[in-house]
Amino acid sequence: MSSLEEVATLFVQFYYNQFDQDRAGLSGLYRDGSMLTFESASFKGTPSIVEKLQSLPFRQIKHQVATMDSQPGVAPDHIMVLVTGQLLVDEEQRPMSYTQSFYLVPENVNGQARYYVHNDIFKLVYA
Repeated sequence: MSSLEEVATLFVQFYYNQFDQDRAGLSGLYRDGSMLTFESASFKGTPSIVEKLQSLPFRQIKHQVATMDSQPGVAPDHIMVLVTGQLLVDEEQRPMSYTQSFYLVPENVNGQARYYVHNDIFKLVYA
């Protein structure tokens, strides 16, 4: 298995590329027990999470990751990831700062280890 940092880095790259291109494509990263807290509003389960992400009021978005830290989770191969960065939304010229944390859980799919997002917390950072 890849190192914790490698998995976290690959996940973050995939997640934000997919988010920026087609948020509906994130559905494969969540499960029925997954939870998203987005700006203090909570959503549980894949349909609810994807509906929230697709309902966000912008057409274009670009995530710029500034930092990413990861730690081992409570069970073997679980990973806690914390990301900070900036968002460029639609035609806005001033980026908005954000922080997002993910708790990744491994699962075996057809003999291959994959990760899904069990917990996801997103917050804009106002300075």
